[in-house]
Amino acid sequence: MSPSDTTAQVANKAATSKTKRRGRSQADIAANNFLKSAFGPVKRSLHLAWLCDVASVVLLMVQAWVLSLIFDRWLAAFIPSASLQWQEAAVWMPTWLCVAVLALAMLLKVAVGYLRDVILTQAGMQVVTQVRADLLNRLGDMGVARRFFGSDGVIANKIIDEPEHLFGYARFAVQKNTAVSTPILLAIFIAFFSPMAAMILLATAPLVPIFMVIIGTATSRKSREQMDAMAQLGGRFLDWIRGVNTLSRLSAVDIAVADIDNSAETYRKKTMSVLKIAFLNSAVLEFLSALSIALVAVYLGFGLIGILPWQPNVLITSYSTALLILLLVPEFYAPLRRLGAEYHVKGQAMAAAKAMMDMMNFQSVQAGKQQVDLVGAAGFRLTKVAAFGDDGRIRLSPTTLEFIAGKTTLLQGESGAGKSSLLQILLGFGQYTGDIEIYDEHQSYAYHQLDLAYLRHQFGYLAQTPALLPISIADNLRLAKQNATDAELITVLKAVGLWSLIDKLPDGLATQLSERGGGLSGGQAHRLAIAQLLLQDAKIWLLDEPTEHLDLATSQEICALLHRLATNKTVIWISHEQTTAAFDAVCRL
Repeated sequence: MSPSDTTAQVANKAATSKTKRRGRSQADIAANNFLKSAFGPVKRSLHLAWLCDVASVVLLMVQAWVLSLIFDRWLAAFIPSASLQWQEAAVWMPTWLCVAVLALAMLLKVAVGYLRDVILTQAGMQVVTQVRADLLNRLGDMGVARRFFGSDGVIANKIIDEPEHLFGYARFAVQKNTAVSTPILLAIFIAFFSPMAAMILLATAPLVPIFMVIIGTATSRKSREQMDAMAQLGGRFLDWIRGVNTLSRLSAVDIAVADIDNSAETYRKKTMSVLKIAFLNSAVLEFLSALSIALVAVYLGFGLIGILPWQPNVLITSYSTALLILLLVPEFYAPLRRLGAEYHVKGQAMAAAKAMMDMMNFQSVQAGKQQVDLVGAAGFRLTKVAAFGDDGRIRLSPTTLEFIAGKTTLLQGESGAGKSSLLQILLGFGQYTGDIEIYDEHQSYAYHQLDLAYLRHQFGYLAQTPALLPISIADNLRLAKQNATDAELITVLKAVGLWSLIDKLPDGLATQLSERGGGLSGGQAHRLAIAQLLLQDAKIWLLDEPTEHLDLATSQEICALLHRLATNKTVIWISHEQTTAAFDAVCRL
């Protein structure tokens, strides 16, 4: 271990211990930063939603004041000895006008609340959509490295379901500000009528967020456990469904059902744990709010009959003023109670952020930034290139060879020799040691300096099983070239000998395929995948045993088709074929 490595480890340990002393883990800090970054583009919308809350509080004050004014007049009519608290207002604001102002304030409050909900819904959906798109892009960039993030079912849950937990964070971000501004505004307003009531409110308000944080910490942990259980359930379900035909032949369906049932029961228990905390949170916050409201009510009640110990025989307020304060006191604690509920949502968002951060932060160590557009035929030079597995096992022994530009090269080797690993390295999905150069008609480029994601768009890749989606034939083809016309699609389908078949189908190019190209035979699926290669018009083809699972006759047809269409292209072809007559060069690992 080098001195610099030792210094780095000591620094990391010190930072970790310092963070622990502060009560926050590195994961919590990173998750908070991720959420702030994700919601950065909608910050203006969040501010606008908070202004809606401020406007709603102002309208609430107007409602309470108008109601106390109406009550003041009603009380004076039935109790002549009671004097009007709002004498000046009684002169210029008749009862009918009070009712009209009250109705208008109520309507405006409803409209403002609706506008706030619309803004927050749109902001939440925008963030969820963007995060999901970023995760999909990241998944496309990492290639085979996706195995680090679990099975396909776990990754699907991480991309499709978990971003939904970020939706409610927009409400928490706004409610966090509202929980501060609303009590302050109401306390200032109430202080004009009863400073002591305002002091009681301000003194009891901190109890709510204190208990909210205590319970919210457990919420975040339980939410993470629930999401992990959901990911496990999704992964197991997908794996069993993929092998359902094999399970049926082996009479092992009951084993799969029992396994899925156990995973579902685990998920149910984790979900109920989260709900228990949520209900406990609500009960505690409601109890604290009710207790605080009762304190204000007792103070005003004793003050109205003049039996306060420190002010005996003194009426500290009027009936209408007491009504005004009591109308506003529940609304003083309402934002704090709502913040407690939203804190539960924030815990879910934090847990989801922690789950997604590893995938979002994934970067290829050897990826550079230089973007290159290859000119003419291109080739590769490899010098002592080696690759290692996660456990340190050699996946590709140190290899020095050249793939000549414009030639078709057969790459052979025993299973485990590293043929597929070499293709993944060239695609930019694998870590390696050694040097790789790619060259075209103009110059050569060091691989580690290139933007491999950009370069990869100039490669065509065909695996043992064609990657066809459950969409139409035309849409599958346009995955290779988004703006391809129907004429271009027909041209490549004719080149691979599929158009005569597709033209006879009732829906033609619009014919829908099922999962994994269902509806086409193995040979037809391979021909469609080759049509994608032609449509992409890539200069380099990487073929990973493209005829492995085909019968002999179909395999020979596909091989002949590939050789015919690969003229003037650089082709690296992995195959177990013994014949080498049709290849320009043969390399053996």
